[in-house]
Amino acid sequence: MEEAILQQAQRETVSSSAAVSRFEYDNAIVRNFMIASIVFGVVGMLVGILAAFQLVFPSLNFDLPYTTFGRIRPLHTNAVIFAFVGNAIFAGAYYSMQRVLRTRMYSDLLSRVHFWGWQLIILLAAITLPLGYTTSHEYAELEWPIDILITLVWVVFGINMMGTIIVRRERHIYAAVWFYVATFVTVAILHVVNSFELPISWLKSYYWYAGVQDALVQWWYGHNAVAFFLTTPYLGMMYYFLPKIANRPLYSYKLSILHFWTLIFIYIWAGPHHLLYSSTPDWVQSLGVVFSVMLIAPSWGGMINGLLTLRGAWDKVREEPALKFMVVALTCYGMATFEGPMLSLKNVNAIAHFTDWVVAHAHVGGLGWNGFLTFAIFYWLVPKMWQTELYSKRLANAHFWIGTLGVVMYAIPMYWSGFTQGLMWKEFTADGVLKYPNFLETVTKIIPLYAMRGIGGTLYLIGVFIMIYNLVKTAQQGSFLANEVSEFAKVHQPIQRLTWRDWHKVLEAHPILFMIVSIVVVSIGGLVEMIPTFLIRSNVPTLASVMPYTPLELEGRDIYIREGCNTCHSQMIRPFRSETERYGEYSKAGEYVYDHPFLWGSKRTGPDLMRIGKKYPDSWHYHHFVEPASMSPGSIMPKYPWLLENQLDISLLDKKMMAMQTFGVPYTDQEVEKSREIARKQAEQIAENLRKEGIEVEPDREIIALIAYMQRLGTDIQKK
Repeated sequence: MEEAILQQAQRETVSSSAAVSRFEYDNAIVRNFMIASIVFGVVGMLVGILAAFQLVFPSLNFDLPYTTFGRIRPLHTNAVIFAFVGNAIFAGAYYSMQRVLRTRMYSDLLSRVHFWGWQLIILLAAITLPLGYTTSHEYAELEWPIDILITLVWVVFGINMMGTIIVRRERHIYAAVWFYVATFVTVAILHVVNSFELPISWLKSYYWYAGVQDALVQWWYGHNAVAFFLTTPYLGMMYYFLPKIANRPLYSYKLSILHFWTLIFIYIWAGPHHLLYSSTPDWVQSLGVVFSVMLIAPSWGGMINGLLTLRGAWDKVREEPALKFMVVALTCYGMATFEGPMLSLKNVNAIAHFTDWVVAHAHVGGLGWNGFLTFAIFYWLVPKMWQTELYSKRLANAHFWIGTLGVVMYAIPMYWSGFTQGLMWKEFTADGVLKYPNFLETVTKIIPLYAMRGIGGTLYLIGVFIMIYNLVKTAQQGSFLANEVSEFAKVHQPIQRLTWRDWHKVLEAHPILFMIVSIVVVSIGGLVEMIPTFLIRSNVPTLASVMPYTPLELEGRDIYIREGCNTCHSQMIRPFRSETERYGEYSKAGEYVYDHPFLWGSKRTGPDLMRIGKKYPDSWHYHHFVEPASMSPGSIMPKYPWLLENQLDISLLDKKMMAMQTFGVPYTDQEVEKSREIARKQAEQIAENLRKEGIEVEPDREIIALIAYMQRLGTDIQKK
């Protein structure tokens, strides 16, 4: 007890001879988040490599429900984004905030709750996603209880951060902290708005929004999750760690102010560029394009501010591995933030959307920007916190070159693949017919490129293992400093009268005001885009011919979502001749009014399914799920044998239909009451159709419900 009291006293003592505060930084929480980031990074990358090679060798799906591409792909994205990158953000933020604010974190208890709460979220994601519990929203697949836990843990982080800012000793708030504050408030807004769900059970819910509105909310969230989880906190860490590692002052404080405020204002508007040529209102799409192009300026402002900080330090860049990673990270950031606006141009998007070009773009940012900047920080932090030198610069340099080669070998094949897909999908013969009417002709052409992508990812992971070995050896030769002693001499200065020219100093002096202004700035774009879409009826016109799903089709749709079919298949036919010739009539906004959630997709590894209904007999779909290659030679789609074995669970069917009633879907009370009976009758009819074609299957199997859903798609309207 006496020792604990003594340690606490040492953390906060004031010299009697001068106004000097002596306190300790908490390095233990930084270490914990860093270790978690590395461990989960390896797991997420291993899953990503498996998913990459599943598109080359479909047998790697293992004919098991928990290891198919549709289920592990969201596991990969969640593990990399929220486990690897998320933990790295918290490690970098906790380390840098304490130093620039000159104080220990506000609460050690909140720090620990934040750490263990975040790891619990990751563990729950790793369990539920392979089991098929998913909402289907990209980067937001976790079900509602986990969403609530995310909210609570995020609030803990925010209280700890804002408390630390309020009790700071350093009056000036450095640029890194601005980006952390913007990250906290914006991610909170994005997560809450995008998570409006109506629970059906502990592990099942439906999004409140439907169709066009759901798509707009999701990509407002999805794009800005990239902006405010994968970008702004990393810019904050760049602003702190790059000058520290280079031992150089930041190039321009004024540029950092301009960079920050323009970035957080413009970024939030750009989400609709993911929905070009879709059924969303044209004016929303146009806003997305305009602000995406404008986004180049603040994005490159940050990159330039970072690179010019290294003026006169290029000799050190050659010697210091961490700076090499930093330079490539900033270069990849510049490439990705140029390419994003370019992809938002309608003429480019017409070719690139739904192709592997977008996958290449995302991974240049993920592997190059986020990954390399993380590695740079870890290479610098471990020797600092373990009070030693890096074990081997040669190994760090080897990691740098192997990792760089991995990024190149990942990105180039995916660009090549994307260009191939976009051009083949649109090519017509001299006679005016599609040159490649069979979608699989494109797939078989790019399989070698998928193999090269897998090799590139493997090289990248090998580099990570080299880093782990290097950092472990570094830690072993040093001694970890859990509580780092620091002193702060408070200099009494005359009070200066601030004018309107000092507006940013005023904001820095009032952190709550700073946070409120940040909330206002980031909210404007979303409000302008979403309020009219939700309130003005003409923005989402209805179609009298569109009817709600039958009870069995509703169950089949949930199975479709569970298996992650929307990961590879879109349900959005864009108004191009190449698409209407291949798939049928282009999609209308009114066709999706009963879709909770929307399933437009973001990538076509397989063909669009919007008009698949009644195109083939029930037996075709049966064989396609059991053995895809039997119906589509060369298919890389997984097999789904468990759909024949699993009994269809309709115990929640009445609750599901009652939830749809709450959303305004016109089910009658009688239909809800007799939902099971209606579902059984339709299932028996499908089973009878299969029986006539020599296929014996019980009507209460999951495959029957999925066939019912497939046969419904796109049949509410007919091409004139």
